[in-house]
Amino acid sequence: MSSDGNKKQFWKRNAAKVPGSIQHVYGAQHPPFDPLLHANLIKAGNKPPPATPGKPKKATTFQEFESITSDAWDVGDDDDELLAMAAQNLNIEVVMETANKVSFELEKEIRDEEDEEDRVEEGDVTSPEELRKLSWSGIPRQVRPITWKLLSGYLPANAERRESVLQRKRQEYFGFIQQYYDSRNDEHHQDTYRQIHIDIPRMSPESLVLQPKVTEIFERILFIWAIRHPASGYVQGINDLVTPFFVVYVFEYIEEEVENFDVSSLQEEALRNIEADSFWCMSKLLDGIQDNYTFAQPGIQRKVKALEELVSRIDESVHRHMQHYEVEYLQFAFRWMNNLLMRELPLRCTIRLWDTYQAEPEGFSHFHLYVCAAFLVRWRKEILEERDFQGLMILLQNLPTMHWGNEEVSVLLAEAYRLKFAFADAPNHYKR
Repeated sequence: MSSDGNKKQFWKRNAAKVPGSIQHVYGAQHPPFDPLLHANLIKAGNKPPPATPGKPKKATTFQEFESITSDAWDVGDDDDELLAMAAQNLNIEVVMETANKVSFELEKEIRDEEDEEDRVEEGDVTSPEELRKLSWSGIPRQVRPITWKLLSGYLPANAERRESVLQRKRQEYFGFIQQYYDSRNDEHHQDTYRQIHIDIPRMSPESLVLQPKVTEIFERILFIWAIRHPASGYVQGINDLVTPFFVVYVFEYIEEEVENFDVSSLQEEALRNIEADSFWCMSKLLDGIQDNYTFAQPGIQRKVKALEELVSRIDESVHRHMQHYEVEYLQFAFRWMNNLLMRELPLRCTIRLWDTYQAEPEGFSHFHLYVCAAFLVRWRKEILEERDFQGLMILLQNLPTMHWGNEEVSVLLAEAYRLKFAFADAPNHYKR
């Protein structure tokens, strides 16, 4: 299943647990039921002094809000130290009740570790459900490209059909290029192409996307997707969703980090494969959340409202605090939903997050809500310390996550799973 076609194992060579991931602490079992045991792993940091922009104009309608936040995803990462990761709303009784159970499971997993490693060979991972269980807690870099293609549904589970499917889909994509790409200069497509051309240089990491070869690839992917999906067309935010796929599929061909790699040095065939695979997997993702990008973006409006209702139930103090200072959830969570938290987290964290999103049923469309709720409540101490609208908005649009890694993302995902487990099957718990 690996790219060179002659490796006989799928995850065997990477059987060691990924440092900092839930898998490292809990083993490979799915799902991680007790995120609270992670809290003692995190070191406290210092709160950074915020910048002082003026108070933004308050929107009274979604359309007005949209018109004044077209650059909502342009806020940069904060360069200050990582804040304290200790959870603020943890149920101590739940911790104590589950600690013994998890300890017992950990001991069992340690005893069974060699058997587990032998079991997770390429030949034994045959069902999508098994693959999802193994992927939930993080995927080793060496096998992430093939795993993402399988989890997204781009590649079939039947190993014998994969090569023919890849060839057919890659040819199909470049058929679209030949058929449609020249129309980017036509009058009725000029605005779409112009907006894509403007947005790509504003993406991150700049060292990658500003490489001329990468810019060309992204422009083709986004333009072809837009004209094949006229119900939404191109919308700002979609451009960010190309990057994780592109970076992961470059991993098939290089050992070093992508951000510092000259992509143009890859062979042309490799670049074509990376481009086509990124297009199809991004398309699969967007198929599940396309109402985020249709007219007036109704999917985002619903999800922001659901986030507000959920937070009001899981942490009433945070919710009331923001109400008191007239902070609307749409003013910060629009970007969280539109960009799937990509502007709030380093790229390495987004890639780790997407391991779980692709392993979790409806990860991008449904589980993301609980991740956003866990992400907001994660900062409750800092939120409650702010005493005005401006301070809250500065904090929420510049959360200090630039030093985050697998450990912090694993805690976030585990807490999100706990929230989903508590609320997803009991929606009345968070509906007014």
